[in-house]
Amino acid sequence: MPDRSVLQSALADLADVPATGRWVRSGRTRLHVLDYGGSGVPLVVLPGITSPAVTLDFVARELVGTVRPLVVDVRGRGLSDAGGAYGLTAYAEDTEAVVRGLDLDRPLLLGHSMGARIAAVTAARGAVPLRGTVLVDPPMSGPGRGPYPTALETFLGQLDQALRGTDAGEVARAWPRWPRREQALRARWLSSCAREAITATHRGFETEDFFDWWPEVPGPTALLYGAESPVVTGRDAEEAARMNPRARPVAIPGAGHMVFWDSPAAALAAVREALRPMLE
Repeated sequence: MPDRSVLQSALADLADVPATGRWVRSGRTRLHVLDYGGSGVPLVVLPGITSPAVTLDFVARELVGTVRPLVVDVRGRGLSDAGGAYGLTAYAEDTEAVVRGLDLDRPLLLGHSMGARIAAVTAARGAVPLRGTVLVDPPMSGPGRGPYPTALETFLGQLDQALRGTDAGEVARAWPRWPRREQALRARWLSSCAREAITATHRGFETEDFFDWWPEVPGPTALLYGAESPVVTGRDAEEAARMNPRARPVAIPGAGHMVFWDSPAAALAAVREALRPMLE
C-alpha cells in the first residue's frame, strides 16, 4: 500500500474551487496555497492534522468579501511536499514563508486544531507582522496533561481506508454529522496526507505544550472552541483565559472538535464576530 497518493478525482475537485493555486518555498519544502483573491485583508487559514486545504473550501467561500482567504496545504498534506520536521517550530516557519513568499501585508491567521496551535506559535514568535489571530479548538494536551482524545490508531486506520479506496458513506460512519459534500471531499483527499506527518503531529500533541506558547500570543486574538469538544473542555478554556487574558474564550454551540463541520453556521458567525474588531 502506498504511503501517500493524490487521486485524479481529488485533483478534479479543484476545478470547482473558486481559488488560484499558489506556491511558495519554505527551505526545500514546496507549499501549496489556495488563494481566494479579492482586495480584503489577507486571512491565512491553517487546517488540522488530516485536513488538506480544499476541505476548508466551504469555510473560505463564506469569508470572501470580508477578507481574502488563503488556505494552506500544511506540509505533508494535499499538494504540499512531505518530509523534514513536523514540530510546531517547523510549521510556524512554513507559515512565515507563506506570508513572505506571497507578500502578504500584516495578514490575519485562522487555525483549526493543529492549525490553531501553528497560528499561536507563529504569532508568539513575532517573526512576521500580523493583524491578529483566531484559534479554533487548539489541542491543549501535552506533557502532564493527558493524551490527545483521539488515538493515533484511529487516524491511521482512516488513512488506510483512504489509501485502499473509500467513499462518503464510509466516512459518514466516523463523521455522521458532516454535510455530504464534506464527507465526499474527505474520502477523496485523505490519502494525500503523509503517514509520517500524521504520526509526528499526533506525537507533538502530547509532547509539545500549547501553554508554553499561548501566554505569549499577542492581541488581538480570539479563542473559539466546540461546546461539546473533548479537545478543549470548559476547564481548558478557563485555564486558557487565565493564562492569556487578551482572549475571551467563546463556545460554539452544537459543535465538538470538528467545529466548522459540526455547526457551520454558528462557527462562521463566531469567526466573523472575532474578525470584526481586527479589521477595523
